[in-house]
Amino acid sequence: QVQLVESGGGLVQAGGSLRLSCAASGSIYSINGMNWYRQALGKKRELVAWITSSGSTNAADSVKGRFTISRDNAKNTVYLQMNSLKPEDTAVYYCNAPEVLITSTRIGYNYWGQGTQVTVSS
Repeated sequence: QVQLVESGGGLVQAGGSLRLSCAASGSIYSINGMNWYRQALGKKRELVAWITSSGSTNAADSVKGRFTISRDNAKNTVYLQMNSLKPEDTAVYYCNAPEVLITSTRIGYNYWGQGTQVTVSS
């Protein structure tokens, strides 16, 4: 099986920075795109940033210029560098890999991490 494990969340003051990590482990043949989502209390889950297997990136308008997604394919890990944090960035952040090819079958499956809390105080 495959697991995605996030780390790096916490409490930070407005204007501060955090770096989230998401490490994938298990019987992985390859991972295509990887995404970061977030869900604030009482709100729908929203896509924050995404990166393709070749390293092309994009981000939601609300975080563009402040958040940067990157990945280390050798470590099956994706990162989210978050700068100039605002109170409205407070949410649970989730890592998502919508197509992870399993070694034994080369069939792709969609996986999610358990989430990591980010709280930005004003």
